Amino acid sequence: MGRLAKWQILLTEFDIVYVTYTAIKAQALADHLAENPVDDEYQPLSTYFPDEEVNSVEVVQENTNAWKIFFDGVVNAKGVGIGAILISPTGQQYPATTRLGFFCTNNTAKYEAYIMGINMEVDLDVEELLIMGDSNLIIRQAQGEWETRDIELIPYM
Repeated sequence: MGRLAKWQILLTEFDIVYVTYTAIKAQALADHLAENPVDDEYQPLSTYFPDEEVNSVEVVQENTNAWKIFFDGVVNAKGVGIGAILISPTGQQYPATTRLGFFCTNNTAKYEAYIMGINMEVDLDVEELLIMGDSNLIIRQAQGEWETRDIELIPYM
């Protein structure tokens, strides 16, 4: 906005008035749709997603005796937070959250959350556990499907 104000002041010398329009994008979209109506020959775009398996949901057979754990970690300007929730077969929930006292990468925060959840599981003597998280990297590395190349993540493995 500072640059626009500067240009507005400079342009007043030439009797040029600068007016900002906030609805330009909406009008451009409306004009485009008006000029290109959809008819019977319309075919939707066929978009290729290179990592379709990452954007999928797997159906897991429910085992009534298995505990479940969900974990996640987040890094932002305010710090690093991690959380995990352990759910018993009867539905009893055991949540845990904390802030880390050090800054790290998002993957490191997710590993910290994963480890916190595993420690909760060990403390409660859980025999069968279904681990769920939104980090494909952490889950695949924990299963041994992917190797850990990042020097900072190797100790977590």
